[in-house]
Amino acid sequence: MPAELEVHLICDNLATHKTPLVHEWLARHPRFHVHFTPTGSSWLNQVERWFAYLTTQLTQRGVHKSVQALEADVRAWIQQWNNNPKPCVWTKPAEEILSSLARYLQEFSGAEH
Repeated sequence: MPAELEVHLICDNLATHKTPLVHEWLARHPRFHVHFTPTGSSWLNQVERWFAYLTTQLTQRGVHKSVQALEADVRAWIQQWNNNPKPCVWTKPAEEILSSLARYLQEFSGAEH
């Protein structure tokens, strides 16, 4: 990563990301900006879940004799997945998510994002 570029990190709300040691490191490296996903409503959890489906439905059950064969199978699996899309249904109200984010931002001084 070129030194002149800013780096934005997206992390889940795991407490290890919020330890004093991590905060001290981030203070010494201002080009790094950490963004936390909302607790309990993480879009990142949806992405992880999708990769879990891919893993259990394709890669754990398949035999791929080359990287090209694996890539072709993954692309075919994605195409089949996209043929029957299902919308994500949020179960947490936006007000609750925004309230949680506001509390988090108040906890940490200097949080600009």
